[in-house]
Amino acid sequence: MTIPEGWSYGPWHDGPDPLAPPVDLRDALDEIGRDVMNGSSPRSALEELLRRGTQRTQGLDDLTRRLWERRREIQRRHNLDGTLRDVQRLLDEALEAERRELFPNPSDDARFREVQLDALPSGTAAAVRELASYDWQSSEGRAKYEEIRELLGRELLGSRFEGMKDALQQTTPEDVERINEMLGDLNALLAAHAQGRPDVPQLFEQFMAKHGEFFPENPRTVEELIDVLAARAAAAQRMMNSMTPEQRAELAELSQQAFGSPQLAQQLAQLDSQLQSLRPGEDWSGSAQMSGDDPLGLAEGARAMSDLAELDALAEQLAQSYPGARLEDIDLDALTRQLGDEATVDARRLSELERQLRDQGLLERAPDGSLQLSPKALRQLGQTALADVLRSARGSGERDAANAGAAGELSGSTRPWQFGDTQAWDVSRTVRNAVLRTAGRGSSVQLDVADVEIAETEHRARAAVALLVDTSWSMVQENRWLPMKRTALALHQLISTRYRNDALQLITFGRYAGVVELPQLIGLEGTWEQGTNAHHALLLAGRHLRRHPDAQPVVLMVTDGEPTAHLEPDGTAEFSYPPEPATLRKTIFEVDRLAKLGATLTVFRLGDDPRLNAFVDLLARRSGGRVVAPDADGLGAAVVSDYLQTRRKL
Repeated sequence: MTIPEGWSYGPWHDGPDPLAPPVDLRDALDEIGRDVMNGSSPRSALEELLRRGTQRTQGLDDLTRRLWERRREIQRRHNLDGTLRDVQRLLDEALEAERRELFPNPSDDARFREVQLDALPSGTAAAVRELASYDWQSSEGRAKYEEIRELLGRELLGSRFEGMKDALQQTTPEDVERINEMLGDLNALLAAHAQGRPDVPQLFEQFMAKHGEFFPENPRTVEELIDVLAARAAAAQRMMNSMTPEQRAELAELSQQAFGSPQLAQQLAQLDSQLQSLRPGEDWSGSAQMSGDDPLGLAEGARAMSDLAELDALAEQLAQSYPGARLEDIDLDALTRQLGDEATVDARRLSELERQLRDQGLLERAPDGSLQLSPKALRQLGQTALADVLRSARGSGERDAANAGAAGELSGSTRPWQFGDTQAWDVSRTVRNAVLRTAGRGSSVQLDVADVEIAETEHRARAAVALLVDTSWSMVQENRWLPMKRTALALHQLISTRYRNDALQLITFGRYAGVVELPQLIGLEGTWEQGTNAHHALLLAGRHLRRHPDAQPVVLMVTDGEPTAHLEPDGTAEFSYPPEPATLRKTIFEVDRLAKLGATLTVFRLGDDPRLNAFVDLLARRSGGRVVAPDADGLGAAVVSDYLQTRRKL
């Protein structure tokens, strides 16, 4: 491939993936909106979306599942007796080599040494301790024994210091002295820090200048150094806790033989004690059951314990269950170490999705601190709901009302475009504005938002619309809750964008009725409550219609049950099932009052209850209205189509 002149390419290290597909906020918002309308809070709906993920991205639940599978794999595959096995193997090889050396020797000294070897304690640690002063006759045996000491030293240091085991493959007495000196200086530094001495920063700088090679993490302060050491030491302690008491006792005794220097074990014990005092919040008492066949040494065991702790921390971060949790909290480096790059890409995408939902104003904080859908989000949900309803309406033979006539007749005047306008542009005046704005600049004409003018229309008539929606428990129980909300959302979107002069009021009715704004209705949770108070809802609808005497009155009522409650003069709701005659009488009285106002009443009957059928038929006859019986999925199309038919008659 030929690289254009002046261009350069390099590896991508951090930040958003420049080649990643853009986050689909509309699909995400539709899913959140559906959950909210089903009764979830916006916060819960967002959390559910992040847990499920999207079509292109694994969700938090999938990532968490993979974490637990990785954790189980570590525990099933490994056990923690690797160092003890290695020491026992080397001890057996050393003793066998020594006996081979002694066998052909006829001297009494050789027989005495054989007796010494036969009298060694049965425990591995005790035998290694007894042989510390033994004068080996076999050079191979002596080398194997020294290998035990070096192995113990490397494992002990490797369990406390990252990478130390690999760095000490060939250990000299000078190396051992240097390590002991480092441990002494480290313990002195931590003691000074615990005492709060003011010269600790200088002591830390001197320590790192002298011993920095032992710390590949390159800590910048004494606090960072303590964090690194404490995390590793706590992992080593958890590993010891996970062993049997016999194994712990063996290792404690063997540690005295590390590098043939008891001072090393003493220094490490002092270091562990200081770290536990400085970082009591680390998990020093935990343990994990290891049941596999792959033996791990002390260093690898501490690494495995660190991995388990890292997996637990990642699982907590992915759970997002603590106050103020954000996806930015996820340790992406740790996630990459445990699950690979693809998991990190998924986590980045989810984090970007959450961030954009907030940054683009689709989710906002209510005065009480709770998360809620913003007006912008409600508009987008309304657009989706209305588009779905209109597609459904066209499928049932109803035409799309987005074409001419929806906004009235052209008046001949124009005005500048404003956000939310859906009327047709006046193309000639728009182009003229662009030409005048760019004249004399010697450049091509380019349209700007400020150039756009729209053709104004005149409304020949307006309507006052009351949408009455049943919010009794049966609507939730029969899975009609979401279709009811989507219907209200679609109708609200249609009126607010195409029939702006119409006055829409949303009224809910269960045991009581109430006027609600769209955000309240969308976030309304279903509660178990007896009563379908159509009387109260029709009363509120009448008040709304009387406030707009110049508008054509339209009443749309969605219900799945006959009236079982009415409002008493003192404002209390009287419930009875079967309905009392007073309930039916008061409900019909309000229907008659609406008829006197000239209101068009359409009842959308959900369900096939015979008593409900008979009652709504009576309402239709009394008001000159009609009854529509859609299924739940067709409710939105039925309501919007009925409204549009009424609108066209106007």
